[in-house]
Amino acid sequence: MFDLVITGGTVATASDTFRADIGITDGRIAALGHELQGRDRIDASGRLVLPGGIEAHCHIAQESATGGMTSDDYTSGSISAAFGGNACFVPFAAQHRGMGVTETLDLYDSRATGASVIDYGYHLIVADPTEKVLTEELPAAFARGVTSFKVFMTYDLMRIDDRQFLDILTVARTHGALTMVHAENSGMISWMSDRLVAGGHTAPRYHAPSHPALAEAEAINRAISLARLVDAPLFIVHVSTPEGAGLVSDARMAGAKVFGETCTQYLFLTRDDLDRPGMEGAKFMCSPPLRDRGTQEALWRHLQAGTFSIFSSDHAPYRFDETGKLSKGPDATFKQIANGMPGIGARLPMLFSEGVAKGRITLQQFVALSATNAARLYGLRDKGSIAIGMDADIAIWDPEARHVISVETQHDNMDYSPFEGWEVTGRPVCVLSRGTRVIEDGRLLAAPGHGRYVARDRTDLTGHPGHLAPELDPATNFGARIAP
Repeated sequence: MFDLVITGGTVATASDTFRADIGITDGRIAALGHELQGRDRIDASGRLVLPGGIEAHCHIAQESATGGMTSDDYTSGSISAAFGGNACFVPFAAQHRGMGVTETLDLYDSRATGASVIDYGYHLIVADPTEKVLTEELPAAFARGVTSFKVFMTYDLMRIDDRQFLDILTVARTHGALTMVHAENSGMISWMSDRLVAGGHTAPRYHAPSHPALAEAEAINRAISLARLVDAPLFIVHVSTPEGAGLVSDARMAGAKVFGETCTQYLFLTRDDLDRPGMEGAKFMCSPPLRDRGTQEALWRHLQAGTFSIFSSDHAPYRFDETGKLSKGPDATFKQIANGMPGIGARLPMLFSEGVAKGRITLQQFVALSATNAARLYGLRDKGSIAIGMDADIAIWDPEARHVISVETQHDNMDYSPFEGWEVTGRPVCVLSRGTRVIEDGRLLAAPGHGRYVARDRTDLTGHPGHLAPELDPATNFGARIAP
């Protein structure tokens, strides 16, 4: 007799689809079988039973380097994520210059503890890699289960130089952590931006040409080269160009420990959305910026071919008012407008509708992109699949349900949705976190504090052999031992 049995549904994992009942006891999957009995029961007849999504790229209760705060805290952000089919998320904990890593993580603990309705972890943003950070605080962060470190190659107050990048890659490699990177060439962007503004081209639409596609391609190539030098794993976030995706694909084919993601906005929106009347285009400003329809098609092909391991939202919610996008006034230049847009609740419905329902990707690919790959890459060992012994993080989907995305149905703390009016097919109707109903039939059932902090393990690098550059190999560099 199980605590809960899900009956009658079609179960899907990243590799298989099958009919089975799921028996859940003490928050974990205890059995897969037929005619299982439980003290509680969910009838999933006609529904898909999938692993709960893992949103692995989102900005929750996070200050920017210039002091702006995202509009979602761990309560509103986790609720929106859950309504979108997610049972776990991993927001960023951002170190700013002058802050220690331990101080940063303590700060985010104070914001997250007792607030989330789903389980959570942190990616650490490293902006100030001092000697103490490198030798003491990053290893300590890894020991407390923060096993991914993000760096920036752009933004004056956040970016690191190549030597600092190598130091962080080396520490991450030593401890089994994964380095994530926002890869854009800072010099190209500042050069373009200054000339556009000097010429009077200040409207939101000029954000697109201010971030050339070449800026992404150059930085991705450089980031991959740095990672290959020290044989460290590297994750390229929010790839937005065919050139960038091609570099990721080529590196993976060469055996490098390189992974990539793309995001909802790059498959469904274009730079034309930045050219809306007045300041409306500011709602669609993010970095890297939206591209064109040809780029959309190329990114879909890379998603289908397996270039991207993860599909994320990059949820960075800034309201369309003086607290967010318009903090510098209604006539701000594109350089003064907060970058980022919401999407944590729309990510999976959009991918299911435009991917699975339209035959662009298989249901198994959807599961891999939405949950399983994130669990493996980010060390969430008990999540991301439906198997005996795993956390009972489960999303039950109605594959035929049709609904229209609107700001009212996203459940975040935003005053707009960039996907407003988009009609989608398929939606999650019940989401379980460790066997507890969080969302059911449009109702929130779990209270803030149900979500727990999850200490993560190291990245699974099986099948990614990598190689040490010969200049670092004592067998080929005349015996010099240069640690990474």
